[in-house]
Amino acid sequence: MSDEEKILSNVFANAVPKISSPGTKTGNPSPLGMFAFALTTFIISLYTIQVREITHPDVFVGVALFYGGFVQLLAGMWEFKVGNTFSATACCSYGAYWISFATILMPGFNITSAYTTKSELNQALGIFLLGWTIFAFLLFVASFKSKASILLLNLSVIITFSLLTASKFLENIDIEKAGGFSGVITALLAWYNAMDQFLTEENSYFTLPNIDLSRKNK
Repeated sequence: MSDEEKILSNVFANAVPKISSPGTKTGNPSPLGMFAFALTTFIISLYTIQVREITHPDVFVGVALFYGGFVQLLAGMWEFKVGNTFSATACCSYGAYWISFATILMPGFNITSAYTTKSELNQALGIFLLGWTIFAFLLFVASFKSKASILLLNLSVIITFSLLTASKFLENIDIEKAGGFSGVITALLAWYNAMDQFLTEENSYFTLPNIDLSRKNK
């Protein structure tokens, strides 16, 4: 390469702005998943209690699909990225739950209208909820060495699903409303867990009290 070519090459290289590679630091996706679960659970629980005499949960469909469903699925995928298998499994699974629940409520899928009697529909919903009750119990068993608030949240989810399952099998509106009240408590616990991880020393002047159940930290 001649001297003139070297000069032109250096001039061209200096003229092109250097783009630094992005950092590899990843944020904590757990609060996002918890917030999505909490808000979605809170709304449907109030509808179940029939607050303000609301008996049709149609408005809930959008929240269940996009916030409780899609956003929670994204949070679950990001949990896998940071190596948190428990939260990833919980977020992805409950995200799928909200999407499937919303699908049942959407008239275009003709799911509820496929049943000839209301009793048959209730029994089918009971089996649907029973499966999620079992899943919630498995998460509860796997959370013994987490934090106290996580353990209480998973226990509350079991109670909520159990009441809702029983309400469908027994076709009892009072048990269903009890499940709604339990769902409100579940939502509050989920919000507490979200804020517990959201409020850090970097962004807040205070953090929430919690108990670490891990033996290695005792």
